[in-house]
Amino acid sequence: MPIICPTILADNTEDYAWQIKKIAHVAHRLQIDLTDGDLAKSKTISPTKAWWPAGMKADIHLMYRYPLKAATAVIKHRPNLIIVHAEAEGIFEDIAELCAEHQTKIGVALLASTPPTVIESVLSRLDHVLIFSGVFGSFGGRANFSLLEKVKYLKSLKPDVEVGWDGGVNDQTVAELVYGGVDVLSVGGYIQNSDNPAKAFKVLQRIADETGTT
Repeated sequence: MPIICPTILADNTEDYAWQIKKIAHVAHRLQIDLTDGDLAKSKTISPTKAWWPAGMKADIHLMYRYPLKAATAVIKHRPNLIIVHAEAEGIFEDIAELCAEHQTKIGVALLASTPPTVIESVLSRLDHVLIFSGVFGSFGGRANFSLLEKVKYLKSLKPDVEVGWDGGVNDQTVAELVYGGVDVLSVGGYIQNSDNPAKAFKVLQRIADETGTT
């Protein structure tokens, strides 16, 4: 079944804690966006400040040009998944070995302009591919449905790969994204900017569940 995954993106620890509080009692999985001020021009809290409630699965999305140091810092907290960017620099094998050593899943994110062919050589080792359709380093953006072709292509090569989507997920787009094969829908502004984040989450999960069973 499709998973609605609230996103945490904060440049200070107070806002970070407030965002966590909004979704802590409704979501079972969340995505924590961490940026370096380089690959993504905005800068969030550091990986050493990242935390999440016990019992929740946390996917760590590293928008870092050189993600290994950040991954090493956060992996000690046993995240569900670490996602690095195909556009990052460094050696992918180092990240893969780190995740394997800590029994953590590994994923790669693709910006809108990056074709999925660039990760074909490592796709067999990936648990997750994140299709990024948002505004890099901030909430917002729109769901560019043409990027669903990437989902189709990736699933044709590895049917069991988990595919995520980040950008423009709301009550008007979630059904089409689920129809398009997206498994995990990372949601930022629609939930975090809502007057009732818990209700916003439940609305999206209901639509996703209904779509996933048709």
